[in-house]
Amino acid sequence: MDPSRAFVTNVKRLIVKVGTAVVTRSDGRLAVGRLGALCEQLKELNSQGYEIVLVTSGAVGIGLQRLRYRKLVNSSLAELQNAQFELDGKACAAVGQSSLMALYDTLFSQLDVTSSQYLVTDTEFRDTSFRKQLSETVKSLLSLKVIPIFNENDAVSTRRAPYEDSSGIFWDNDSLAGLLAMELKADLLVMLSDVEGLYSGPPSDPNSKLIHTYIKEKHQCEITFGDKSRLGRGGMTAKVNAAVCAAYAGIPSVITSGYATDSIIKVLQGKCVGTLFHRDAHLWTLVKELGVREMAVTARKCSRQLQAMNSEDRRKILLDIADALEANESLIKIENEADVTASQNDGYEKSLISRLSLKPGKISSLAKSIRVLADMEDPIAQVLKRTELADGLILEKTSSPLGVLLVIFESRPDALVQIASLAIRSGNGLLLKGGKEAKRSNAILHKVITSAIPENIGEKLIGLVTSREDIPDLLKIVRDAKIDYPAACNAMETLLLHKDLSSNGLLNELVSDLQHEGVTVYGGLRASSLLNIPETHSFHHEYSSMACTIEIVDDVQAAINHIHQHGSSHTDCIITENHEVAETFLHGVDSAAVFHNASTRFCDGARFGLGAEVGISTSRIHARGPVGVEGLLTNRWILRGSGQVVNGDKGVIYTHKDLPLQTPL
Repeated sequence: MDPSRAFVTNVKRLIVKVGTAVVTRSDGRLAVGRLGALCEQLKELNSQGYEIVLVTSGAVGIGLQRLRYRKLVNSSLAELQNAQFELDGKACAAVGQSSLMALYDTLFSQLDVTSSQYLVTDTEFRDTSFRKQLSETVKSLLSLKVIPIFNENDAVSTRRAPYEDSSGIFWDNDSLAGLLAMELKADLLVMLSDVEGLYSGPPSDPNSKLIHTYIKEKHQCEITFGDKSRLGRGGMTAKVNAAVCAAYAGIPSVITSGYATDSIIKVLQGKCVGTLFHRDAHLWTLVKELGVREMAVTARKCSRQLQAMNSEDRRKILLDIADALEANESLIKIENEADVTASQNDGYEKSLISRLSLKPGKISSLAKSIRVLADMEDPIAQVLKRTELADGLILEKTSSPLGVLLVIFESRPDALVQIASLAIRSGNGLLLKGGKEAKRSNAILHKVITSAIPENIGEKLIGLVTSREDIPDLLKIVRDAKIDYPAACNAMETLLLHKDLSSNGLLNELVSDLQHEGVTVYGGLRASSLLNIPETHSFHHEYSSMACTIEIVDDVQAAINHIHQHGSSHTDCIITENHEVAETFLHGVDSAAVFHNASTRFCDGARFGLGAEVGISTSRIHARGPVGVEGLLTNRWILRGSGQVVNGDKGVIYTHKDLPLQTPL
């Protein structure tokens, strides 16, 4: 089950809306096959205990086709030569309604399902007694497993400009479906269309992409709607409006294809089909999916603002975060429980689920630890050492933030809180990448924490990386590591590939891509034989040019052993979407820099936010093991003089005398 569709486990009553383009064929005739498949789906769900209400369009379209035929057979030759069949829409609705309902009745009867008909108008819903009676009647029918079928009574409706009159209660069958979902307290609204869901642009445009989850703040200004449906009044715009209204009233909604024979069943199975509308969707997906580089640059800018604050103001941010966590504990609990339920349904191990769960008292414990951290001595700009280099020339060694931290952590969402608090206390920007199993928990915790950060710092001080890399992007990581600057010490020299890649064509694609870029590819014993490339003479060779070696390994442990035997302990990277394999690699490789799904070329002082570098050390200096606030700091040298110059060290008497850390008053 897709984690974002976990709500379907609680669905009992659903509204299904069928559009005109689903009910009829392109020539206006009834699409009997599609309607038959729809009724079979509803029959199966009805037998499973779901309460189903059907809202259907199509009466006008069917009536139009029938009246055109009637007009044609009753026209004279002169009328046929000058044929302009302008037909009244209300007359079309009156004729088509009986045909539409007769077909539904026939199809359902063949499946031993009883249906009932409701023809309603906007005016009737202004009467509170009508609405009450409507709910009671529908409740009675559903208890008997009868499927009520609703349709706007266009034959007698007084509405003429449905979208220009804001005083209306509903304007078409789409908005009627949304209204009924709220009126009847439905658990889900499914709207069937002639396309798979909502696209970023017209579905006919090859550049348009299906939107799996609608984020109002992101998509309402970005989507370009195409022409409305060939029949009916609504089109996709009306469906989106209805879905948004229902979703923000607490009723999840899905727009999906009515052409598929099992789309409703797939929705109720939690499959990621169609477009989901949910009032909490903005918590699951970032409003704007920033690239990691842009996120890092933004976090760096925000961190500079954070460092410019005085100690008390930074302390207050932590206290505000602690308060915000406690104030939003119930919401955090809801999102965390959804992650736990989804992980249980997906069959995750109990140990992972235990780490994932924010047990009672955890939020209070986290808030308390943040307050303790806030009351600690400010670690930034602490004078670690003072030295008199010469008379009147004082050198200070001070603590200084690194800049931006990138932290990849496992299923524990509480780690996000702890890491973020440490980063703020140490004046650093932060990029976080948590496990997909804690997606909703991480999203709400990130939202709560960043909402407590003052506007002059910016919520983008802490970035949450949520998107998964697809295969082409992972290949691009590989490509960049070799050709971005092949002479650099952090360029890729050896590429180890899992044996399974040789069976799906990806290995050949990767080699071809590298060769196309001008890279000379050598192989180890297995790769050279399989790919028909020259065998390398040594895995220890550092090419520092447009060349590299490829070898095939059985598993991650074999890769780790190869690195320990042949590697330089400089920079090593694993490219995988398997979290456990990545963690095994990150903790198993004993190198100065170990990456997951990122080019080795990122191992650079400037890119790490450290400024210029003299080189990259492969020794074991600085922080190792558990890293607290102190481990997130580096050093800064501050020299205060009175006009001294080096001038070949002439006239300078170096004393190198240690001084007290604080200047006497």
